[in-house]
Amino acid sequence: MGWKKFAAVALALGVLSGCSVLDRLVYRIDINQGNYLEQKDINQLRLGMSKEQVQYILGTPMLIENGYPNTWYYVYWHKPGHDAAIEKKLVVRFSESGKLALLEGDFKPGEQFAEMLQ
Repeated sequence: MGWKKFAAVALALGVLSGCSVLDRLVYRIDINQGNYLEQKDINQLRLGMSKEQVQYILGTPMLIENGYPNTWYYVYWHKPGHDAAIEKKLVVRFSESGKLALLEGDFKPGEQFAEMLQ
């Protein structure tokens, strides 16, 4: 009768320790939210661009705060089924005249960003 207890304990330990393995077998969808941007999109931006030009390149921003219409937020959130979430942000700031003035966040301005448009 000792071998039955041993088998039951071994089976219980196997099931309990295998929970993380079983969890990996369950399909979980990837969740994407926000504005997906690539560095090649950011590289097209130039100082002095109008809001319309920036929106044409990057799309509609995720957030434009009330009271701060010259600050646009582009946020992208990706949650793979079983892995940690990835978040990328870009803050676009315009001058009082509505011209592109500054980029902040997880993307670097392109090499030609400082070349103002005519």
